[in-house]
Amino acid sequence: MKGLEIGGPVEYVVTLTSGSGGIVNLRCMGKVLRLEKKAPEDTAEPVAVAISLERYEFMRSNGQPHSEVA
Repeated sequence: MKGLEIGGPVEYVVTLTSGSGGIVNLRCMGKVLRLEKKAPEDTAEPVAVAISLERYEFMRSNGQPHSEVA
């Protein structure tokens, strides 16, 4: 999680599944809202991140995204 800073952009993928075996991937874009760090004696790497969801795209099986705004 190097390079994350509060207010900075972030992209992530959410995979949704259904009981019938269907899978949908959402490519999400947002911003970092909060970083929770380990104790000072540990490394400076965050262990928890809160992020917003500002936009998402359905990732279709043909590789073409379809944009939506959250």
